[in-house]
Amino acid sequence: MRKSKQSKTKFAINFSYSNLLFGIIGLACLHPKFSSPVALLAGLLLSLTGMVPQSGKIIHLSTKLLGYSIIGLGFGVHLKEAIAISQNGIGLILTSISVTLLLGWFISRRLGIDKKTGHLIASGTAICGGSAIAAVAPSIKANSQQISVALATVFTLNALALFIFPGIGHYLNLSQQEFGTWCAIAIHDTSSVVGAASVYGDEALKLATSLKLSRALWIVPIAFLSSLLFKSREKKLRIPWFIGFYCLSLLLADLFPQPQQLYSSIFFLSKRVMVFCLFLIGSDISIQKLKATGPTPLLLGVILWIVVASGTLAWIIS
Repeated sequence: MRKSKQSKTKFAINFSYSNLLFGIIGLACLHPKFSSPVALLAGLLLSLTGMVPQSGKIIHLSTKLLGYSIIGLGFGVHLKEAIAISQNGIGLILTSISVTLLLGWFISRRLGIDKKTGHLIASGTAICGGSAIAAVAPSIKANSQQISVALATVFTLNALALFIFPGIGHYLNLSQQEFGTWCAIAIHDTSSVVGAASVYGDEALKLATSLKLSRALWIVPIAFLSSLLFKSREKKLRIPWFIGFYCLSLLLADLFPQPQQLYSSIFFLSKRVMVFCLFLIGSDISIQKLKATGPTPLLLGVILWIVVASGTLAWIIS
């Protein structure tokens, strides 16, 4: 009886300590000195050492905050520049999406990967990672296992991109415009695109955000096309809600330019919230999720990622 009480007391102390440490590091992510890769790594280390509160709502919170922060970033982007960026990048976006989906279909067959799993990984790579997978999955009636494997594959590569891309960009002396274009096309999820671009500079961040969200708009036609290819009659498409509000924030900042100081403050705060989101995302990674990915789907994801990243980089520097 005494041992039982002691074990409960020890658990309560450890749980409180974990919550405290988790909260302190989370708040530290809001400081300008705390970079995106460091935040992601901090969350991952806490998760792997069992120091993350088991509330089950971390990934839901990070998704919501991610959307809000992207909307806030719209106040720091000029509308005319965003339109020009979208128009200039439309050819690159269409080419990368088409090549990725076709190559994903071909390699999936060669590797013997379930065709729905392969299509989800290719869709996530082609458009915007987890959001694309969430939209396409019901259109092709994918099961939970297929969705989990695709998400784990894409997420693993997103985490690596935060550390790899800025280093390559500096090594190749890419300009902020070149780097912003590259990471907007070659990195999957919006969070990792914004995280990598914010490390490189504000101009890279603004361009990458605009181009990335232009790319994300292709979720609608791709989900519809997927339903036709897989002969599904599912009509409901899960389109990221923040895309429309991001466009609205661009419009508001253009129509009412007077409170520029306020817009600058919102833009700065949104960047810090984005870093905090990456900390939450890292804290949601587990050994079980990494194991569920398996070597073959991960190989497909790596091949597609290398093709898109190297092809886009060659086009930019040519």
